[in-house]
Amino acid sequence: MLAQPGSDFLTNSAALCDAVLRLRGTALTEELGRILRAVLNSPLGEYIPADAVALLLRPPIGTAQAANDDAVPSLSQDLYFDQHFFGRFVVSGRTAYSDLDRQHLSSLASLAASVLQVHSVAQRTTHAYVQVEAQLQHQAQILDQIHESVLTMDMNGFIISWNKGAERLFGYTAVEAVGRNILFLYDDEDMGFHDAFLEQGGRLMEVRRKKKSGEVFWASLSLSPLCDINDRSIGLIAYLTDITERKMAEERIHHLAYYDALTGLPNRTLLTKLVDQALMVAQRNKAHGCVLFIDLNRFKMINDTLGRNIGDALLVEVAHRFRSVLRDQDLVARLGGDEFAVGLFDIGQHFEASMVAQKLLATLNEPIFIDGHDLRVGGSIGISVYPQDGADAETLLRLADIAMYRAKQEGGADGDHVAFYSQDMNQGMQERMRIETGLRNALGNGELLLHYQPKYSIPDGKIIGAEALVRWRHPLRGLVPPSEFIPLAEATGLVVQVGEWVLETACAQAQVWKDAGLPPIRLAVNVSAREFTAALPGRVSETLKRYGLEPTWLELEITESTLMHNIDRVIGIMDRITALGVTLSLDDFGTGYSSLSYLKRFPIDTLKIDRSFTIGIPEDTNDCAIANTIISIAQQLKHKVIAEGVETEAQLAFLKNSGCDEVQGYLFSKPLEADAFERALRENWLPGQSTRAA
Repeated sequence: MLAQPGSDFLTNSAALCDAVLRLRGTALTEELGRILRAVLNSPLGEYIPADAVALLLRPPIGTAQAANDDAVPSLSQDLYFDQHFFGRFVVSGRTAYSDLDRQHLSSLASLAASVLQVHSVAQRTTHAYVQVEAQLQHQAQILDQIHESVLTMDMNGFIISWNKGAERLFGYTAVEAVGRNILFLYDDEDMGFHDAFLEQGGRLMEVRRKKKSGEVFWASLSLSPLCDINDRSIGLIAYLTDITERKMAEERIHHLAYYDALTGLPNRTLLTKLVDQALMVAQRNKAHGCVLFIDLNRFKMINDTLGRNIGDALLVEVAHRFRSVLRDQDLVARLGGDEFAVGLFDIGQHFEASMVAQKLLATLNEPIFIDGHDLRVGGSIGISVYPQDGADAETLLRLADIAMYRAKQEGGADGDHVAFYSQDMNQGMQERMRIETGLRNALGNGELLLHYQPKYSIPDGKIIGAEALVRWRHPLRGLVPPSEFIPLAEATGLVVQVGEWVLETACAQAQVWKDAGLPPIRLAVNVSAREFTAALPGRVSETLKRYGLEPTWLELEITESTLMHNIDRVIGIMDRITALGVTLSLDDFGTGYSSLSYLKRFPIDTLKIDRSFTIGIPEDTNDCAIANTIISIAQQLKHKVIAEGVETEAQLAFLKNSGCDEVQGYLFSKPLEADAFERALRENWLPGQSTRAA
C-alpha cells in the first residue's frame, strides 16, 4: 500500500539533495521522478529537465495545475530559483489531487530548484578554481622550465618562491631556500636590497653571488616589484642569470686590450690613460711629472742571432727588473718591440727622474742568463717633464721618444745614456722627418742618381770596375750628402727600396755601356743587411736576365755586420749568389764582428780595407799593422784585396809594397756621373793614356 502523501517528506528531501550531488543526466532525471512519485504517492510522475521542456509553453512561476482539464487528473510544477529555470515536475495516475498534494509538489519543486541552483553555483566555482589551479600549475611549469632563475622575496628580503632555475643555479632546493633571507646568497657584500628605485623595478646590475658549494660566480640581476591586488608593492621579483663566462671573456678581452701579452705590463693604450689620470692629480697638487722612454741597446742583434724565443725571454726579464726598482705608484709599460716607458708623478723635482733612469740602467748591468747564453743589453733613456714639456700623455711620450733618440746618438749604439727633451731636439727630429718624407718622394720623383767611383788595378793602373754610389739631388737643397740620408734610410727601412733602385739602375747603365762596346767591368752594388734575404739571389738573377748582362758585370758588396746573423742562412744565400757567377766583396773588413773561423767559410772574392785604416797609412803604425794583417789574411785565403779612401802617393806606395791588389779613392778619381765615368774608362783603356783618371 502506498504511503500517505508527504508521510516521509524529510527523508525524500534528503534523498533529493543526495541525488543532485551524486547523479548526472538520465540517472538524476529518473531519481528525481522516483522521489516525486513517492512524495505525491502517485503511480505516475516524472522530472523533465529544462532543455526537454524548452518547447513547452511554461505557465507562470509558482503555479501547479492539471496538465489537461478534460483528461486524467495531473499536476505539474516548474522549478525556478532566482529566475533560473531548471525543469518541471509532472504527476498523474490518481483520481484526484488535493490542495495538500499541491503544497507538497510546490515545496518539493522549490527544494529541488534551490538545490540545483546551489549545485550549479558550486560547479561553476569548482570549475573556475580548477581553471585557476591549472593556470597556476602551467605558469609554475613555465617558470621551472626556463633557464633563468626566478625567485620572489618579501619587503624584508625573505624568500617566498624559488623556481627550478634557481635550484640549478644555486644548488639549493626550494625547501632549503624558501623562508631564508636573501643575504645568505651574498658574497661578503655589505649591501641591502631596500631601494626605492628597486621597488619600482627595472634595475639591472651585475653582482657576485655564492652557490651552495661555496663557489662564487657573477650573475646578471634584474629586479621587478611584486605587487598585491591593489597594486601595492609587497616585495621583489628577482631574475638571475649566470654570466661568469661572459665576465671572464670580458676580463680576457680587457687584458688583451690594455696589457702586453708577453710581459704582462700595461701597453701604450693603458699607459696613456693612466698618465692622463695622474696628470690631473699632479695639476691639482701643482706637482711635477716625468715620462721616461727607454730603448734597449743590442737587443736586435740578440733577437736576430739567437731567435725570437730568446729575445722574448730577455724582454720578460728586463720588464721584471724594471718593475723591481720602481715604486708601487710608478707606472711602467711596454710600448712594443724593445721599447718601454715609465711614468713618475709623485716626485718633488724633475731631476729626480734622472736618478730613476740611472737605477733602471743599473738593472741592465748584470748579465742575463737564458738557455745557457750570457746576454748583456743596455739602454738609452729620453725624459720629458710635466708641465714645461707637455700637458698630456701623448705629447710627453712623443717628446720623451725624441729625447731618447738624442740619448742614443750621444751614447752610441752600445752606450747607455740619458737625455732630457729640449727644443733643439724637437727641431732635429722634425728635420729628420722632413728628410724621411723627402727621401720617400725622391724614389718616385726621379731625384736619385748614381755616381761611379772607379776601382784601379795596382799592377797595371787599369780601371777594373767601379762602386755604384747613390746620390740625392733635392729640388731645393741640391745634392744631399749621403751621410744625411743613408743612415736614415737604414733606420726606417727605406734602404730596401733604395737598394732595389740602385741594383736596377746600375744594371740598366751597364747594359748601355755593354751596347756601346765598352769592355766588361765589375759594377759593385752595396747590399744592406735588410736586403740580404733569401729573395736576394732571385732578384739579382731576374735583373741580370732582364738587361741581358753576364754575371761578370756585377759585384755585391756586403758589410761584416750583415754576415753575423744566422751564419748558416747567410752562407746559403751567398752560395746561391756566387752560383750565378756574381762575385761577392766583404766591405769594411775589420770594423765589424767577423770571426776568422767564419771568414774561411764565406764564398767571397775580395776583402775591402776600410778607409778608417787607410787614412792613417803610413804614419800610423797601428793602421799599417792592420792593413798588412788584412792583406796577409786575404792572400792566405786566396782573396783579392782592395783599399778604399786612398788619397796620397805614400798610401798607394805602402799598399803596393804590402801586396794590395786594387785601390779606389780621390788620388785616382772622385765618384763620377755616368758620362764622366764612361770617358774615364775609354781614356784609361786606350794605349798611351795616363794610368790615372782625370
